[in-house]
Amino acid sequence: MAEPTREDYIYMAKIQEQSERYEEMVDSMKKLARLNVELSVEERNLLSVAFKNVIGARRASWRIVTSIEQKENSKGNEHHAVLITEYRQKIETELANICNDILDLLDTNLIPVATKGDSKVFYYKMKGDYYRYLAEFASGDLRKTASDNSLEAYGQATQIGEEELPPP
Repeated sequence: MAEPTREDYIYMAKIQEQSERYEEMVDSMKKLARLNVELSVEERNLLSVAFKNVIGARRASWRIVTSIEQKENSKGNEHHAVLITEYRQKIETELANICNDILDLLDTNLIPVATKGDSKVFYYKMKGDYYRYLAEFASGDLRKTASDNSLEAYGQATQIGEEELPPP
């Protein structure tokens, strides 16, 4: 079989979205992004939908597990608290991997080839979002770094928007 084309990645991402197979959709969109081409509005939206669904499920899981962990700790149930803490850490690792994956894609493949103002704003806003997601579960210096990076990315999106996009 021939090497998949840009159109093949888009086609498969749409099929994967319809069948709610978001991890595979992420893979298709990562392959598209690694072609180092500027993405269309539709392609950017597919990228966003893929990652948003994958991260959204983990964020919801993290909130639920964190709540259960707090209840187990308050009840003094050490055995369950240890189990749930390990499980929460597993979810946090998954969250960090997903966030770092899209952040790397943005910095390496997407932002460098973006020429249109709306593309750049989209990517920097997305960058701010995923640093914010990292900050949600991080602590200490990692939380401060993620929070600072999020604020910086949102600031870049705002500045580019003001300079390069027409007023509404």
